[in-house]
Amino acid sequence: MTTGPYPSTRFRRTKRTDALRRMVRESTLSVDDLIWPIFLRDGEDDETPVPSMPGVARLTVDRAVATAKEAASLGIPAMCLFPYIDTSFKTELCEEAWNPENLSNRATRAIKDAVPEIAIMTDVALDPYNINGHDGIVRDGIIINDESVDALVKMAVAQAAAGADILGPSDMMDGRIGAMRTALEAAGHQDTAI
Repeated sequence: MTTGPYPSTRFRRTKRTDALRRMVRESTLSVDDLIWPIFLRDGEDDETPVPSMPGVARLTVDRAVATAKEAASLGIPAMCLFPYIDTSFKTELCEEAWNPENLSNRATRAIKDAVPEIAIMTDVALDPYNINGHDGIVRDGIIINDESVDALVKMAVAQAAAGADILGPSDMMDGRIGAMRTALEAAGHQDTAI
């Protein structure tokens, strides 16, 4: 959590919904503390096993919606979405990452439409969209920090616009949290948590 002065520190962000309040209250361990990870893939009415994670599958958006309904019925307050992107969408500049119609953003909207009370966390990272597999834009074998931060900021704003409640940056770029917060505020997403 940002500990700077207002407006970068807005504790109201974590109090605006029941799901968020339950996640940040005093230390306890209950179903309220759980976040259901969802691995997404394109397609319809299908799931594909993840070879490196026995018992885990990549779900199509419709199956993710059904899983969100199950999570809500069990009292699980949140889901975190991790997209598996077809290689045809991967580029050196990761443009698909901030496409409003990318897999993660479509899934966010579909889940929020069907189960509005569940909190959606999204992974803010370029590696699913990068032809090189890195979390940053690579040029001449070097990860370019500031260009990568610019891409991550566009991705964060697109995810917030799709309805994400919490953004979960998993990259390692310097300065990305402050840049995301500034861009989210400017875009009217002051209630979106990082």
